[in-house]
Amino acid sequence: MNGAAKEMVLKEGSVRAGTAVYRRINLAVFCAGFVSFVTLYDLQPMLPLFADEFGVAPAVASLPLSIATAALAFGILLAGTVSDSLGRRPVMGAALLCTSLLALSTWFAHSFGALLALRLVQGLVLSGVPSIAMAYLGEEMDARAIGSAMGLYISGNAIGGMSGRIGSSLLCDYLPWHTAVAVIGAVSLVLSVVFISSLPPSTNFQRRPFRFGYLFSALVRQLKDPGLLCLYSLAFLGMGAFVSLYNYIGFRLLAPPYNLTQSSVSLIFLVYLLGSFSSGAVGGLLNRFGRRAMIRATFATMFAGTLVTLAAPLPLVVAGVGIFTCGFFCAHAIASSWVGRRAGAGRAQASSIYLFCFYQGSSVSGTLGGVFWQYLGWPGVAAMICLLLLAAFTVVTKLPNLPAAE
Repeated sequence: MNGAAKEMVLKEGSVRAGTAVYRRINLAVFCAGFVSFVTLYDLQPMLPLFADEFGVAPAVASLPLSIATAALAFGILLAGTVSDSLGRRPVMGAALLCTSLLALSTWFAHSFGALLALRLVQGLVLSGVPSIAMAYLGEEMDARAIGSAMGLYISGNAIGGMSGRIGSSLLCDYLPWHTAVAVIGAVSLVLSVVFISSLPPSTNFQRRPFRFGYLFSALVRQLKDPGLLCLYSLAFLGMGAFVSLYNYIGFRLLAPPYNLTQSSVSLIFLVYLLGSFSSGAVGGLLNRFGRRAMIRATFATMFAGTLVTLAAPLPLVVAGVGIFTCGFFCAHAIASSWVGRRAGAGRAQASSIYLFCFYQGSSVSGTLGGVFWQYLGWPGVAAMICLLLLAAFTVVTKLPNLPAAE
């Protein structure tokens, strides 16, 4: 038995925190989260640029992001079952390589229609990462390690999202937008290779032949648990609020009285570091306070941050975005790890539905927020976000009445 194998007890949830295998998995899933979000969200700060260059309304300018997240949401429903047949590691590795190559090919997309077509395919390809990464961690990590591991994966999401948004904005000062995205694709390709070389093969994965009948029956089973339905609803509402804030805060800061430059506006995404640190630390807080109390606190934090963004001084606007971001990433880390623990044998399908709702929230609310911005400005967007969060908090109140499946 080699050294890595000695660190595992071959049973479900066998990888313990602090082992070499744990560190290898964390490096790999961090890279997976980074590449997924850097290639998905690198266009978000460019939405005002698209509105100007292509002469479209803000809601239409959001479509390169919304169409990718919508395609991702539908693809995720299939991806978990495909990985049950082909394996977690091969599907994730292929998805990361393909999204990196598609980002590189953005160099050839010079029209709005070509961009939308490319982003549609990219969203479908990216569906091979999120739910499968969650299922992999749920299978391989023991109960005390999964919270921190999931938090680190989401930290990769946060840092990838931040890097893509800031990097693309800074590159656009010197390069055409399609060239800037291609540069990000080249970086993503390198990190995809790191992922493939770092992630250990599954030890608790049980291969199943692919059957469409099993796909639908497995998904239906994961819709019968009231606790999972609550978590799916929180994914839709929380992500809808999050993407709406980040889609349109740039429009606000580019306009009077701030009149910031595109590069300056992109620096607001540095608050993603707060989200990264907070989600990485959430595992310890869960062990101390429990999931129910923590998820209530996170949505309250998001609501408070939204209210702070209504202030006029720029430092307060940035502070409000930071507070909101910390709350969101903690909420996502808690809810996503809770899905994995609660679903049992159907982790891949439960994670697929969770992320379907997550990215549908991004697509629907992210575009709808453009209508609120166009007619009501930032107060309208903030009001929409607050309504989503109030709905989420109503859902959270249902969780204490359900078995925790901790």
